[in-house]
Amino acid sequence: MSLPTLELTQPDPFRTSRPYRRPPGGQPRSNRWEGRYVGTLVLVDALVALVAASAAAGARFGTSPAGDGYLVFSAVFPLLWVGALAVSRAYDVRFLFLGAEEYQRTFLAGVALTAGVAVVSYAAALEVARGYVALALPGALLLDLLCRYLLRKWVHRRRVKSARFMQRVIAVGYERSIAVMARELHRHRYHGMRVVGACLPPHRPFRTQVEDLDVPVYGRFDDVVEAVEATGADTVAVLSCPELDGTELRRLAWQLEASDVDLVVAPALIDVAGPRTTIRPVDGLPLVHVDHPRLSGGRRLAKELFDRLSAALALLFLLPVLLVIGLAIRLSSPGPALFRQTRIGKNGAAFTVLKFRSMYLDAEQRLPELRPVNDNDGVLFKLRDDPRVTRLGRLLRRYSLDELPQLFNVLTGQMSLVGPRPPLPSEVEQYAGDVNRRLVVKPGLTGLWQVSGRSDLSWEESVRIDLRYVENWSLALDAMILWRTVFAVLRSQGAY
Repeated sequence: MSLPTLELTQPDPFRTSRPYRRPPGGQPRSNRWEGRYVGTLVLVDALVALVAASAAAGARFGTSPAGDGYLVFSAVFPLLWVGALAVSRAYDVRFLFLGAEEYQRTFLAGVALTAGVAVVSYAAALEVARGYVALALPGALLLDLLCRYLLRKWVHRRRVKSARFMQRVIAVGYERSIAVMARELHRHRYHGMRVVGACLPPHRPFRTQVEDLDVPVYGRFDDVVEAVEATGADTVAVLSCPELDGTELRRLAWQLEASDVDLVVAPALIDVAGPRTTIRPVDGLPLVHVDHPRLSGGRRLAKELFDRLSAALALLFLLPVLLVIGLAIRLSSPGPALFRQTRIGKNGAAFTVLKFRSMYLDAEQRLPELRPVNDNDGVLFKLRDDPRVTRLGRLLRRYSLDELPQLFNVLTGQMSLVGPRPPLPSEVEQYAGDVNRRLVVKPGLTGLWQVSGRSDLSWEESVRIDLRYVENWSLALDAMILWRTVFAVLRSQGAY
């Protein structure tokens, strides 16, 4: 005789009965501000083209009549310019606000429109003044790049100061990965993303929030849609997690399709920039192909030539400034104007770096007594109120003027304009593991560390930023870093 089977109902520790309610006063899911921003951008682009065409006509013809053809072209030029930008996808929200992609697409639109005007003029045998075209098209391009830069910075300031223009993100994955992502996005709010909720893997004890962050947990992977509805999120970020395979990810995309919520997937690639990755579909399976960093070849030669030519021109232009600073140092405190120190360069080669002296002569002898009060948390020694720094030295350090003699190191090929920070031999002796990767390229006069916080960065953050540059360097990235360095120096944040 068989005994009856009793089913015992026990509470499931891996589930939650968290109510899903949209918080009162929450932001609407649709990012209507993005549409308004794109509309403003179209209007600005059209005005830029009109101003460039009018200025070109005035500069080329002066008070003389320009002719009906030029008047028609000046009137049509804004439409042509906006159309070229639209074709190059310069209005795509994914390419706005961050990175150099927006500027590259704007530049390509200008080049394409210039080529188109040249071809049409030649094919139709049109009488077009070359001076007019040479002023109108490049003028529109340069002015548009400037306006787009100013608009982007305006959005960044609003994001940092008042948390406006932000995307609300539901993060899906392991708790540790979500915590890292939430901290990074909070630290760099100009990215425009804020984690407002999380969904964790099944078969793990449930938590009400992610670590010590103000990120509530709304359930498991099956609860993503409900979490989106509860928070009014407009983006779901899926972090690397084996529990979410291709089939589950596709089903999630289908569920989010109706609500027009963006789905982004973060692969298990750390600090690998977009240009190094391409999608290679193989029988329906999207494989991410990762190119190797370009550590040699033609682009490296172009970087070398650009570095040395730029350093020569900068030294020629700044020679009076260098002489004045050197004289001021000699008069303000005893000792030489230049400070020479051994640093480690590419492939571990030692070289002598040049700097304007910003400390007293006994600075090296006083270093051991100051190490216990180091403001940095790792290999680097940084002291915000270093008593060894002279009064003039504080001013030089604030605006990085003490670094100018390193242009001679760039000119001789020991350094680059852009690269990782040149380390001391004592620091290199403490390197372990991945940190040695910093030495496969030349150190830089400036770099990502310079425009990302300078001395305010932790040791771990400094290493990560330097490795990111080594893995993803490009001439376009160098140009962006040089441009941002100017503003970082003027702000003097993290300089001590």
